[in-house]
Amino acid sequence: MSANGAVWGRVRSRLRAFPERLAACGAEAAAYGRCVQASTAPGGRLSKDLCAREFQALRSCFAAAVGGGCSELRSHHCTPAWATE
Repeated sequence: MSANGAVWGRVRSRLRAFPERLAACGAEAAAYGRCVQASTAPGGRLSKDLCAREFQALRSCFAAAVGGGCSELRSHHCTPAWATE
């Protein structure tokens, strides 16, 4: 197998594990969903950062589940640890 093929094999293996790893974040996902739903219900007011605490908990759980993440809340340039192993 070529070096490129070996890399893609590892990537595919990690991606297959995603659903199981992210399933551990069900409670955080439910809390975030409830917050968004409550703020978009009739009479609710969705505004920026209204559910920031719940979102941060979900984001932290996702990062822990996949073994990486970034310290900056809105950093799009970070590479997760699982992608560099």
